Amino acid sequence: MSKSASNTDEFEGRVAFVSGAASGIGRAASRLFAERGARLVLADLDHEGGESAAEAIRATGAEAVFVETDVAEGEAVARAVATATERFGRLDYAYNNAGLSGPPNFVSEMPEAQWRRTIDVMLTGVFLCMKYEIPAILASGGGAIVNCASGAGLIGFPGQSAYVASKHGVIGLTRAAALEYGSQGIRVNSICPGTARTAMVEDVVRETPALQQELEGLHPIGRIAEPEEIAEAALWLCSERSSFVLGTALSVDGGYVAQ
Repeated sequence: MSKSASNTDEFEGRVAFVSGAASGIGRAASRLFAERGARLVLADLDHEGGESAAEAIRATGAEAVFVETDVAEGEAVARAVATATERFGRLDYAYNNAGLSGPPNFVSEMPEAQWRRTIDVMLTGVFLCMKYEIPAILASGGGAIVNCASGAGLIGFPGQSAYVASKHGVIGLTRAAALEYGSQGIRVNSICPGTARTAMVEDVVRETPALQQELEGLHPIGRIAEPEEIAEAALWLCSERSSFVLGTALSVDGGYVAQ
């Protein structure tokens, strides 16, 4: 989605926090936020990728700062979120997108360490982000939070029990937070992406070329998404254009869960 096709000033003067911002959908969302006027705090465990993402935004004349962050660690998340108010004086939006991938395993074969790390990053990480984002957004007069769930948060998927459980949990956590804070001026929603053309996916496809056609076949639209297509949904849920949307789990999946 080009800048000319967007509402280029809809986030002017506002501040957004994006986790998992070093690559893929998080990096795309950060760029789109910046193009539309927001100042950015980027959080990710990938120091090199995060600094690169922040530098790319600054090269356009927008403001962005990167904070190396493991979202599974409360102190690290608190420090990253505090950067928004310390550096820019406020926090208005958050896109909690950090995630990881792991090898497929059936439940009885799942290593306990893999289960715990998946839940720690993709469910507890969302909880910790919201725990520290919410007070900052309330202090700024309200705003919006978007949590990245997945189509796997709406259905089951064999071999991915930890991932599926974490994403179902994100949707439930989102709905609870939406009911707790909607009347106080914070809209909390989630998005449920299908497969997107991220570096993570491209690495897997490079190792198993036949997987490309298989992934495309899972989506009735006949292809996988570009990261910007998913990011656009997250930005829409932050914008005033979605002002009456609260507690939803928005599928952005090319029809994957409609089958």
